[in-house]
Formats: sequence, structure tokens, C-alpha cells
Amino acid sequence: MTDAPHGPSRRLYGRAKGHPLSARQQQLVDTLLPALSWADEAAADPRVLLPGFQNHVLEIGFGASEHLIGQAARAPDTGFVGIEPFLNGVAKALAGIEEQSLANVRVKRADARDEIERMPDACFDRIFLLFPDPWPKKRHAFRRFVQADTAAQLVRILKPGGRLRVATDVRVYADWALPILLETGALDWQASSADDWRSEPADHITTRYQSKHLGDIDPVFMDFERRAA
Repeated sequence: MTDAPHGPSRRLYGRAKGHPLSARQQQLVDTLLPALSWADEAAADPRVLLPGFQNHVLEIGFGASEHLIGQAARAPDTGFVGIEPFLNGVAKALAGIEEQSLANVRVKRADARDEIERMPDACFDRIFLLFPDPWPKKRHAFRRFVQADTAAQLVRILKPGGRLRVATDVRVYADWALPILLETGALDWQASSADDWRSEPADHITTRYQSKHLGDIDPVFMDFERRAA
């Protein structure tokens, strides 16, 4: 990737943007995004970004935003924060927010790792990391989002009793992420049988990416709960 969404603090791998935005999408990026985003140096506190909401949800890498917009429309009394480095995905989220008149969503085009490090402790009730780039080659494993340090940060920003869901349709990513998450302190895996992670959760919203069946396994959904201190 040659053009990072902001500052050079980390190198993002993969595409930053795809096909040119439509005139309407570009207008939303120019006018609506600044109102729904936050400064690079600001602490991304959902309670400040979305005051008046008791519960807050974070989606990391929301892609084309179907899940983020669908969840926000389903739960208008909950505040949602979405972070996505891909410009076209951000533009689609903005279109969904405008079309559905959603007042409970804030989005930013950024590397979520940078934003999470500035977030306060125990500020989210739920976190979604759905179908992240698997970087399947062994030499690219360091590029995968789930690492020991990022997992620890996710635990830190979850409230006690808060839930983390990681989903993937790539075996190498599932085999990589699950041991890291199981070894992360204060996270309890919620599966008691294979059906608990092989079956699509009742509250899940299927995305177009998921429907394309591009992975090498059926989707797995790994749900964790942050243990109370």
C-alpha cells in the first residue's frame, strides 16, 4: 500500500482504495465523514463520540459496511464505532448512514491498531472483527490483525462481561487466531461444542463478502467474553 489513510505511524498492507468514488460518494467523504470522525491525535472514546448511549460497539475493518450498518439500524439505542482503512468501504458506510438516517454511528478511515491504543480502558460492550485479511502465507503472518499485542489491547478496551467476536473463513487464520485469543488473559471462549463456532450466530448479519464463499472453510465464529476482574 502506498497511500496510508493518515499519518505514517504504521504501515498498512493491502489496498487503501479501489475503483474511483462516485460523485455522491466523494461528496459524503468530503462533507459527512469529517462530522462523523475524530482527530488522529484524539483519544477515541466512544462515550465522547457518542454521548447519551449506555452501550457501545466497535467494528474493526467493516469492509463494505453491511454488518455495521445493519447492526446499528437494528439497535438504535446503542452507539457504534467503525474503523476501516479502505476508502471505498468508508464511502459505503457513509451512504448507509445517510440513507437510513442513523444517528448512532461514528466512522473513521484509519488503521484500527493506532486508534485502539488511544482508547480508554473498558469502554466497549462488544467488539467485532469479521473476516479480516488472512495473509495466508507464513511469511506474512506478522501482518495479521490478531497478534498477542492487539489481542491484549482488545481485552483492555472491553468492559468486564463484554463480548469479542472474531470470524473467518480461512483455516490458517482460524488456526492462528484461536490459540492467541485463548492465551490472552481474561478472555473466556464461549463455545461448549463444535456447533457453537461452526453455526452462524443468531445476531449475525451476513455480508456480501461472506456470501461469495471465497475462503477455504465454512465460516467460523469465535465468541469470547471478558472475564470480570
